[in-house]
Order: sequence, then C-alpha cells, then structure tokens
Amino acid sequence: MIKRREFLNIVKIQFIFVVCFCCVVQLGFGQIVLPYKNPELSTKERVSDLLGRMTLEEKIAQMSMLSLSKLETDENGKVMDESLKKLFKGNSVGCLESPFIGVEEIAKFSEAADKYLRENTRLGIPGIQIAECLHGQLAFGATIFPQAIAQGSTWNPELIKKMGQIIAQEATAGGVDQALSPLFDLARDPRYGRVEECFGEDPFHVAEMGKSFVIGMQGDPEVTKNHIPENHLMCTAKHFVAYSTPIAGINLGPNEVGMRNLRDLHLYPFKKVVQDANIYSVMPSYNEVNGIPLHADAYLIRDILRKEYGFNGYVFSDYGAIHMLEFFHKTSANKSETALQAITAGVDLEAPQPYAYSELKKLVEDGRLSEALIDEAVTNILTVKFKAGLFEKPYKAPEDMSKIVHTKESIDVARYIAEESITLLKNENDLLPLNLSDYKSIAVIGPNADRVQYGDYSATKAKSSGVTVLKGIKNYVGDRVAINYAEGCDITDLSTEGIAEAVDVATKSDVVVLVIGGTSMTLSGIGWGEDSSEDHPTCGEGFDRADLRPPGVQPELIKAIQKTGKPIVMVMVHGRAYDIKWESEHIPAILDAWYPGEQGGNAVANIIFGDVNPSGKLPVSYPQSVGHVPVFYSHQPSGRGFYHQPGTREAPGRDYVFSSTDALYPFGYGLSYTKFEYSDLVIAQDEISDGQSVKLSLSIKNTGRRAGKEVVQVYVNDKISSVATPVKKLKAFKKVALNPSESKTIEFEIPLSELGLWDRNMEYVIEPGEFEIMVGSSSKDILLTESIFIK
Repeated sequence: MIKRREFLNIVKIQFIFVVCFCCVVQLGFGQIVLPYKNPELSTKERVSDLLGRMTLEEKIAQMSMLSLSKLETDENGKVMDESLKKLFKGNSVGCLESPFIGVEEIAKFSEAADKYLRENTRLGIPGIQIAECLHGQLAFGATIFPQAIAQGSTWNPELIKKMGQIIAQEATAGGVDQALSPLFDLARDPRYGRVEECFGEDPFHVAEMGKSFVIGMQGDPEVTKNHIPENHLMCTAKHFVAYSTPIAGINLGPNEVGMRNLRDLHLYPFKKVVQDANIYSVMPSYNEVNGIPLHADAYLIRDILRKEYGFNGYVFSDYGAIHMLEFFHKTSANKSETALQAITAGVDLEAPQPYAYSELKKLVEDGRLSEALIDEAVTNILTVKFKAGLFEKPYKAPEDMSKIVHTKESIDVARYIAEESITLLKNENDLLPLNLSDYKSIAVIGPNADRVQYGDYSATKAKSSGVTVLKGIKNYVGDRVAINYAEGCDITDLSTEGIAEAVDVATKSDVVVLVIGGTSMTLSGIGWGEDSSEDHPTCGEGFDRADLRPPGVQPELIKAIQKTGKPIVMVMVHGRAYDIKWESEHIPAILDAWYPGEQGGNAVANIIFGDVNPSGKLPVSYPQSVGHVPVFYSHQPSGRGFYHQPGTREAPGRDYVFSSTDALYPFGYGLSYTKFEYSDLVIAQDEISDGQSVKLSLSIKNTGRRAGKEVVQVYVNDKISSVATPVKKLKAFKKVALNPSESKTIEFEIPLSELGLWDRNMEYVIEPGEFEIMVGSSSKDILLTESIFIK
C-alpha cells in the first residue's frame, strides 16, 4: 500500500512533468524548445517566459553593451576563442558595438560573437549589434552616401527610402541589427557643428525625410508593428530632444525652450516617427532642457515619449551620457545616484559600457531600487530582440560580400542622391551649364577640389574611396578640354603662399571651377573617433563656430580669383550654411554640394556640364552673417522686426541699423536650368469641419527647354490665433519631374490635425477661423494663395 507521503511525491512529480511538458513545444523527434525560443508564441509570452528564467545579474547584463573591437584574430584571420571568452566571460549582453573595420572583417567578428552568445551562455540570448549608419554603414568598403544635410536637400523622400533599404541590406550582411540613425534634430543654428547630420530646419520636412529613412531601413510600418523583415534593421531616432539649438550654438550646451516651442518644433518629428514608422529605439540627447538633462528627464521619456506617443521600443543612452549626469551636468554625486536618475527616467541601456549601471545590483539588494524597474527596462530590450527575429536568425557571414555591399546599384543611388541634393544658388546670365565647345581650358581651384569630404560618421577620407570634384570633371571632359589645377590654399591653414599659383592657373584658363568648403572628422563621436586628415575639422560633432565665413584664408583666395575677371563657378563642399554675402554679390554662379558622398565629383560634373538639371532645394536658411542667426523661415509675426526699415552701411535704418533682417537664401530655395510656371490653385472646400482634410490641387508647367524637377511647397498661415503662430509653416511638398512644355496637375491632402496649435492651456486644439494656403518654389517665393475657413 502506497503511503500518503509517497503518494504526494508521485503526484508532485507527475504535476511537474505535466507543467514541463506544457512549457515546451515538440518540433521534431527528440527536439524540444523552451517557450521563449518558440516563434509560434507571441512576443509578450516569450519575453515573460525568458524574463522569469533570468537572474538579476543576467537582467542587468542586458542593459549594457560591449564592443566587438576587443576581439582578436589569429594569423589566419579567425577570431580567437580566448578573446571571445575574455570579452563575454560566459554571459550574454544587451548590445554589441560593431567595430570600425572593413565589412568582411566585421562579418567574421559578428559570426563568432553571435555563435558564442547562442552556444556558450546559459540562456543563449543573442546581442543586438549596433552600427552608425547616418549616410552608409560606418565600415570600410560600405557605400558612402551624401551626408544627411544633403539628403534633406533632395526633398525626395522616396529616394531616401531607397537609400535606407540599401544601407540596411549592406549592414545586415555584416551582422548589424540596429542603426544608430537617423537624426530628427532641427538645424536652426548654423554655428552648431552637427547641422551636417540633420535633414534641415523645419519639423515637417525633417519628419517626412526621417520617416522615409526609417521605413526604408526597418520596412513597411504595417509589418514592423510585429517584426523586422529580412534584410532590414532597427533604427534609432535621435537626439531626443531639442539638442541641436543649444545656447550660443555650442554642442552639448543647455537649451532653454518653452513647452509650446518644444512640442510644436522639437518633439513633432519624434512623434511622427514613433506613430507613423514604428521606430524601435530612441536615443536621448546629451544636453539639458530647462535645467534637466535628458538622460534624467522622466517627464519627456516616460510621460511624453512612452505614454503620450505610445513608444514601445527601448531607450538607448548616448555614449557616456549617463556618466555626464555626474561629471558634466552635476545633477548627481556618485555612481549610485547617477544610475537611479537614469533608470528612473526610463533609460533602458547604458552605452558604450557600464558605468553607473554597474551599481544596479547593489541598489536592488540595498532596497534603494525596485527590481521592477530592472524588469521594465529588460522587457523593453528583449521585446525588440524578439521582434527583430534575433532568436530565429543565427548569423552566418556571406561567402561573397561584394555581391551585397558596394554594388553598382548602391553606387548609382549614391550618385542620384548627390545629383538631386546639389542646389543652384546663383546663375547670373545663365553661366551654367558650361558648354564644352565654348572652352579650351578649365581651371579647377580650391582646397576641396581634389579632396573627398564625406562629413561626420564616415570610415575614411582617403581619396581612393571616392570621386573628387577634380576627378569628376576630368572623367567628364576626357581629352576634349585642358584641365588646369591648383589648390590655392588649405582649408584652415592661414598661409597665402598658394594663392599666386591659383591666380596664375585661373588667368591661363577660360573658366574657373572654384571648390571651397570645410572638413569634418571621421569616426567622430564623444569619447571616440579619430581625425584621419591633416586638416583641422571645421564642422561636425563638437566643431561649432562663432564665424560662418569659409574657414582659413579661403575668402582671400575667392577674392583673388574673382579679380582675374574670369567667369567663376563656385562649388561649396561643406556641412553648414556659410556667410557668403560677398560671394553672392560678386561670383556669377554658385552651387551648394554639401558633403556629396563618394560619387560627389561625378555628380558635380554632371550638374556643371548640364547632363543633370539641378533640383536641390535648401533645407536650411542661409544667413547674411553670423550676427543674423537665427534666420529660420517659420518666425513669429514679430520675429523680423517692427519698423521694417532695413538699413545699409550707406543708409542706416532700423530694425538692424546696417542690414535687413532677411535670410541671404531662404529655406526651400534652389534654382534650375529651366523655368516653372504655377497656376490654377483649387481648394476642394472653402469651409472645412473637424475630421476633414484640406484637399488642394494646382498645375505646374515646365516653360523652358530642358527637362527638370521642381519641388512644389505648400505652406499654411493661421491668420488670427489665440497664441502667436508662425507667419508660415510647411505642411506638404512634392518633387515633380517635367519635360519641356509638359504640365502636370499636382494634388495634396493635408490632415486638419496639422493646422492645430498649443493653446494657452497647453492643449492641442484646432481653432476656427481663416487659414491662408500658400504654394510656391520656396518659403519666400510664394506664387499662389487661397484661403480656407475652419468651422
């Protein structure tokens, strides 16, 4: 007879067996998988199961990052097992930093690390491999696209979406799972060095360009609600929030901004990318807003980003930013306080390596921190790992990376983007395009004529990695025209010794292409990176300026070449808007090429000689001088003075005694080799009620003799509002291709929600009244207007 205790033990064993059986899924003979490894279960179920199996130490490890750059290889290029053991110590980790090496080497490191984490850690949790992908994967051999400011100049979201797809394909081939891009910062102060990394100054334009980048990289939003599709990767929206308009334009500086402007301007693009593109990660900014560092701001991260906007990804700290709470912002006194501030604010993962979060275990054990906050952060991290499919996709390095990375298609797209981004600012007497039959010799002069310049977050600036303007012109003209080259001066050096040679070269030539500009660091970031150039960087992260003239003695070079009397095409290769008032008055043709990527030289040549009609439009306003900053177009009615009596040095006036308050070149501005005619603006309804959209159409015709592309821009002005609102705000745009004499009808639909404002009670409302609808070729060149009334 079975005793009672024995019976209970049998029942207990049977119960445990049943529970264990229910917790696994039979996938094949002799093969069982724990629930968190079962792709048939929901992400929530898998996360819950895995979290329940993890120790406190394993959870905290998910909130940190390690760099694959610490791995070592043997003489055969194989990753050494000892270096893997030394790096991971048998533990999983949240993120892995992709090393700054060649794409094939990265693939080897990725495969070895992924295999180790799956097979040599207790729970086999894979890491998220992150990489900078601002304008291409930050790796030697990857395609280098034009910098973000140039991408914004295309005003072509579909083209940027295509670029995002290509970058994702190249990066995932090397094992990358997440891009630390794009930026949704607003470039409203050209003194700030990271202007080059921004799409532009306007929140609507930035949101549309940024969403396209994200959708290209991550995939269709309807799909990414649940998972990241094959050959795509997760994106990171940064820098949250109001990072790019610091006091005095100094990087990491504080920002004092009212809540109305914070919401209407800086938060707007982040809301869009969260709700319209399902961004998987958000990076808080280094700075403080109204006295609170972002990495310690629970209101902005928890209340607005998560609760109000519905963000359900994970928050990835900027590099070293949590530590900055202690040594830079001075809001905490030690590691423990620093960790408490950051995790309480909602920062899920600390990068680049644990500093404050190394204290989390002790904080929990001492009762100062609830483990529930740890569980919350780890849940966010594990959720994106499951949605990205990391558990089902062991990484295997491709046999032939050349079939995936830097293909003809990717190179062509890099050139297309450069061609569509180059902006024609001036073309006196139709100097451009140059007709080769009119010239026997062309002088190519300037410090950036024979250099490639890619901007921040590039792996290299080696000339062999891309096409310089000089090389592009030589590629185009062949032996049909003599090319005479002189550097003239350095980018930042104050020596004028080379100017005489440049003048001599210009004098002996029929026309001059003068290539000026700046340079940025490679691999640039806070606490990491290197400058691989002999030139001192003049732009990029941490390279802010108090003077916006072209750097060094370039102004002297420009004036010396202008004195030769030769026709001049000035090409700017740079990362921020310059003060070029003198050049605008004295140089007949000016092209803005920004940092045009590896195919920049070919693109510039195609524009100069007319194979491509320029179609770029400025994504930022150009100031007349640094003293005019800021000059963004969407100013309040009171924002450009009261007297409207602009002065000059010869005739002083008001509001500025010796100048007007206008921008030198306005937002949205850009010329073409052809002309466009706007007509027949029709708005479907004069009166609009809640829930409806503003539907409008217009006709545009190419009245010239060349095919071209025009960016049709729609601005809105709330005529009378309960709080002051800008004189105009961009609310729609479309790039249109037209053959000579061709006309097209262009239609727009603007949701009524875009016409709202934050009222005196800080509630978003759509007020009744008259709204002016303005259509034009730039924020200043408004060609058609109509009014609507909101009931």
